[in-house]
Amino acid sequence: MRRTSALGRYGEDVATRYLEGLGLVIVERNWRCSDGEIDIVARDGSTLVVVEVKTRSSLAFGHPAEAITPRKMRRLRHLAFRWLTDHEVHAPSVRLDAISIIQGVSGAPCIEHMPGVG
Repeated sequence: MRRTSALGRYGEDVATRYLEGLGLVIVERNWRCSDGEIDIVARDGSTLVVVEVKTRSSLAFGHPAEAITPRKMRRLRHLAFRWLTDHEVHAPSVRLDAISIIQGVSGAPCIEHMPGVG
């Protein structure tokens, strides 16, 4: 596994535990279709939450949130619609969240949760 893939997987694991700690129920991870991938699909009560996770080992290439561009959010909205359609789910509300994780050489990761970004 490439280093970036391992770091991304680690970040998604951290984000999953964080969301579960907030009381969200994880529905699916790493859902893929021909249009792309959703990192995490969760439920927050009756709200379906689609989560984009960005992880970095440092700020050398910028903050992870900087990688969540308007184009990326448009694609995530489209993927959320595809997920709902493919799973025949009719959620009363859908929220797009972003989670940025910075994991330095040592210590606990720094987690920033941005609910409702899109």
